[in-house]
Amino acid sequence: MKMKNVLLCSLVFVLSHVGYGQSSNAEKDSVFIHQFEEGHEPVKVLHAEPLFIDLIRDLGARKGEKEWNVGLGLTDNVEYDAYEALVEYEWAPVNRLGFEIELPFTFYSPVNGRGADSVPYNELNSIKLATQWSFFVNEPGAISMAIGYINEFELSNFGNFGDPLVKGNVYNPFYVIAKRWGNNFHTLIYTGPMIHQDFASHTVHTTYDINTNFHYMIPGTRNFMGVEFNKTIHNGDFDMTIRPQMRLDVSDELLIGIVVGIPVSRENENLSSFIRLIWEPGHSKTK
Repeated sequence: MKMKNVLLCSLVFVLSHVGYGQSSNAEKDSVFIHQFEEGHEPVKVLHAEPLFIDLIRDLGARKGEKEWNVGLGLTDNVEYDAYEALVEYEWAPVNRLGFEIELPFTFYSPVNGRGADSVPYNELNSIKLATQWSFFVNEPGAISMAIGYINEFELSNFGNFGDPLVKGNVYNPFYVIAKRWGNNFHTLIYTGPMIHQDFASHTVHTTYDINTNFHYMIPGTRNFMGVEFNKTIHNGDFDMTIRPQMRLDVSDELLIGIVVGIPVSRENENLSSFIRLIWEPGHSKTK
């Protein structure tokens, strides 16, 4: 089954469960938040985490938390389709400090009768290593802040793999601030520069990302619906992709996220879709 059909079926599945989640009352919602935030130390505020540009670890992470992610995506780039896949592991060795390692892949397929030589080589894009520190957690105000850093070792595509092995590096410091409004409405800003260094040409260029997020969490659950606005500024050029999304709490340990990408000002990119499987071994609803 093609990725588009899988995502469509998953979306219908999510909608059927969201309708059920909406029947939860305010009392159940308050109990859920109380269990999440006050069941353990240190204090941690419940926030809706975006699904496409996800965080390194929960804001206010507690020691021992860990999570596996598997992501699958499809992007229509006009002349070819790009199939994306990623595997990542994130964990918190101490309170409020998270680490992550991610392996993102891209596979290309020609469209409209084009030959295989008209598309880029398949590739393991990079090896991404990241850390994030939640330096401010305010439970009464339902606000959390964090700073972090991602280092991305860019690899040569499979057609030239090993020649060289590492072709460049991306330096990406970032800042996150999140606020929950009442029990159900969530906002989050994730922003920072991405400094790209090419080893062969000895060139460096910088882009700046500003990602704003708005979510509504279904009362008494971890299910949510919302939208990411992923914005990039490069040499005065502004690009934005709007990503409506939903997350379904399948069990204590497993969640499914579904994302649709709608480019606003990208000349060579059409609609995209992305699904994220999130497994949190050892997770409980009172964590």
